[in-house]
Amino acid sequence: MATTTESQSATEGTTRQDDQSRQGEIFDLLSNRRRRYAIHYCKREGEPVTLGDLAEHVAAWELDKEVEEITAAERKRVYTSLQQTHVPTLERADVIEFDDRTIELTSEATELDVYLDIVPADTIPWSTYYLGLTGVGTIVMAGVWLEAVPTEVIPELGWATLVFALFAVSAVVHDVQTRRMRLGELERPP
Repeated sequence: MATTTESQSATEGTTRQDDQSRQGEIFDLLSNRRRRYAIHYCKREGEPVTLGDLAEHVAAWELDKEVEEITAAERKRVYTSLQQTHVPTLERADVIEFDDRTIELTSEATELDVYLDIVPADTIPWSTYYLGLTGVGTIVMAGVWLEAVPTEVIPELGWATLVFALFAVSAVVHDVQTRRMRLGELERPP
């Protein structure tokens, strides 16, 4: 009996370690802007892409230019970097398949969305927003319980409905923004 428990414990420890190792690999993979741009372009296209097309778009995004404005030297620099470093890294991570002509996302690429909670520079993180909303809701509900909030104008159930509605509207806005900010959703990478 002790052997079975030890075996299960060892298996769970190995699985947890493998999950942490994979998570670290994914964060390392996504830590590079050029690889994120490559994934974005492949997702946006939705079909196999050539290394040349990928290099043009990544160079354009990096230099904040239109694809037509990219010089041969700028394209070549990005092409070489993608070919020698980034595409092999993405392939080893099983995110893409590369056959020397085309690049195609694998099913593993869908796993990356979980790690990409992109927060634009001019906004606060959603976790902070919900914490603040919880504070407001707590103050309102405490006011209702302590009869410090006028319940003649808005009944107690009305206050509770208002707090619930704030959370519901926030959740919808959060979901819409999160979907919009995913790699492959917009013309330019977020």
